[in-house]
Amino acid sequence: MDDVDRKILAELQDNGRLTVTELAARVRLSLSPCHRRLRELERSGAIRGYRAILDAGVVGLAFQALVFVTMRQEDRDTVAAFEQALVDIPHVLQAQRLFGDPDYLLRIATADLEAFQRLYDEKLATLPGVQRLSSTLVMKHVVNERALPL
Repeated sequence: MDDVDRKILAELQDNGRLTVTELAARVRLSLSPCHRRLRELERSGAIRGYRAILDAGVVGLAFQALVFVTMRQEDRDTVAAFEQALVDIPHVLQAQRLFGDPDYLLRIATADLEAFQRLYDEKLATLPGVQRLSSTLVMKHVVNERALPL
């Protein structure tokens, strides 16, 4: 990956809806080389996909919480079952496995406190291998959806 590839990535992080023509102009390449580089960045996995960034409040998911999970068991099968169960819960926006205690950090979005409480009791507390859940509410997003520093 060279400086031109980094410029392409930076432009797309800023605006993923750029046409290849617009992108080529911004990174000062002709259309064909820009298109080839773009396809190679997609093929290599540097670009994993394109999507719109939504406003959670506008779509009715303004309530967010961080949930810390401590596992009772951490054998391979239990961890795999736990992680697959997380994938199947759409309100889990992010799930990160951590070193140390706690074992996982989840970012959850729901409509309100009542919806979070139902999700917590009915889904999160019943996940395989969970010993303890601890949660805190998100008061404000200070840095959110930041582009990677290239």
